[in-house]
Amino acid sequence: MSLFTKLANLPSEIKQYLIVTGNYWAFTLTDGALRMLVVLHFHGLGFSPIEIAMLFLFYEIFGVVTNLVGGWLGARVGLNRTMNIGLGLQVFALSMLLVPSEWLTVVWVMAAQALSGIAKDLNKMSAKSAIKTLVPAGAEGKLYQWVAILTGSKNALKGVGFFLGGALLTVFGFQAAILIMAVALLLVWIFSVLTLKSQLGKATVKPRFTEIFSKSSTINYLSAARLFLFAARDVWFVVALPVFLASQFGWDHWYVGGFLALWVIAYGGVQSFAPHFTGKKQGKVPDGKSACLWAAVLAIIPGVIALALTFDWHSHIMLIGGLLVFGVLFAVNSSMHSYLIVSYAGKDGVSLDVGFYYMANAMGRLIGTLLSGWVFQQYGLEACLWISSVMIALAAIISTRLPQQSHS
Repeated sequence: MSLFTKLANLPSEIKQYLIVTGNYWAFTLTDGALRMLVVLHFHGLGFSPIEIAMLFLFYEIFGVVTNLVGGWLGARVGLNRTMNIGLGLQVFALSMLLVPSEWLTVVWVMAAQALSGIAKDLNKMSAKSAIKTLVPAGAEGKLYQWVAILTGSKNALKGVGFFLGGALLTVFGFQAAILIMAVALLLVWIFSVLTLKSQLGKATVKPRFTEIFSKSSTINYLSAARLFLFAARDVWFVVALPVFLASQFGWDHWYVGGFLALWVIAYGGVQSFAPHFTGKKQGKVPDGKSACLWAAVLAIIPGVIALALTFDWHSHIMLIGGLLVFGVLFAVNSSMHSYLIVSYAGKDGVSLDVGFYYMANAMGRLIGTLLSGWVFQQYGLEACLWISSVMIALAAIISTRLPQQSHS
C-alpha cells in the first residue's frame, strides 16, 4: 500500500490534524527565518540593540490584539478561515520586504513585522484550538500528547528556521532570501485553502464581541503565569543573546544562527517528549502543582548563569551549558502550559479561551522583547538574566492558584 493510499484511508480528524500541523510547520519555518534575517541583517547595518528590538515592537503589540480578537473571530467564522488568513498575511508581509534597500526604513520594517505578528498569532491560535475539536472528550492523555507533538515540532522547526535565516542571508542576501520564503509559503496557502475543513472550530452559538475576555479564574491565572514565563525567556533570548554572541564572543552569522537554531530544535524535541517526563507512565497529566514545581526549578538557572558572567567564571561554558539546561526545563514548562490551556478551555468556541491565553503569551513576549534591547544596552546580559529569574519565580507563585489535582 502506497503512502498516499494510507493517508487517504486515515480517519477525517487525523487528516485534519495533519493538515493543521503541516500549515503550522510551514509558517513556523518562515517566521523563525524572518526573525533571524531581521536581527542579523540590521545588526550588520549598525543598528543598536534597542533599535533592533523596536523593529519587533509592532510584531508583538499586534500579536496581543490578534490573539484577543482572533479567538472571537475563529469561534464565529471557523478556524480554517483564521488559519488561512494568517498564512496569506505572512506572504504579504514577506512581500513588503522585497522593496529596494533604500525603502527598508525602520517604520516600513515595523509595519511588515506588524502584519507578520498578526499572521503568526492567527496561525498559532487556530492550530492550538483545532486540536481540542479533533480529540474526543475526556481523552486527556491523548490531548496532552497531540498538543506536545504540535508544540514541540513547531519549536524544533522554528530552530531550523533560525538556521535557515542565517544561511539564506549568508548565501543569497536579504531580499533573495525573502523571495524564496514568500513563494514557498504561497504554495502552502493554496493547498490549505483547498483542503482544510470548512466548519473546523466554529461555535454552535456565535459569541458576542464582549465575550473576548475570559470569565474563568483558572484561565486568568494560567494566562498570567504564561505572561511572566515567556517574558522571562525573551528578556534575554530575543535581542540580548544573539547580539552578545556576535559582539562579545565574536561569532559570525553562521555561528549565531546555527547555535540558536540547534538550541530551539533541541527545545522543541524536549517539548514533544514532555509527557514522558511529567507522569505519562503513571497515567497522569499535569496540574497546577506540576506547573509550580517545574517553574520554581527553572527560576534558578538564569541566576546561576548571571553569577558566572559577573565573576567571569568559565563564562563561555556556563553561558552555553546554562542555556542548554534552561532550554530543557523551559520546554517542559511550556509544554505543560500548552496542554493546560487546551484542557481548561471550553470545547464549544474553544478559540475564545485559547485566544485570550495566547494574548497573555504575546504580551509577555512584547515585554520581554522591549526589555531585552533596553536592559542589555544599559546594563548588560547579566541584568537580563536576573530579571528572567524574578519573572519565572512570579510564574511559579501564580501557578499555586491553579487546580492541584491531575486527571487520570
